Amino acid sequence: MTSPTPLLKLKGIFRLQWEPAQDAHVLLYPEGMVKLNQSAGEILKRCDGTRDIDTLIADLQQAFNTQDLGDEVRLFIAEAGRRGWLEEAS
Repeated sequence: MTSPTPLLKLKGIFRLQWEPAQDAHVLLYPEGMVKLNQSAGEILKRCDGTRDIDTLIADLQQAFNTQDLGDEVRLFIAEAGRRGWLEEAS
């Protein structure tokens, strides 16, 4: 039996918001800001501690009426984790 995938959320020092001046979602933190592309913004919006990766992928596929996003989303989640943006929700 495999263990359940974790619920993901942004680490507490980060804040995701829409920035009209940038016409994009940005990830704010004490030392600065990261401007996100549309895909990254949509993925991080869903990292709210209520979804695991599979649920997040299903939500994106339904929202954008597409399939086969799993690999790309998993790659982005891995990179966001490597950058320290995400943590497991408790």
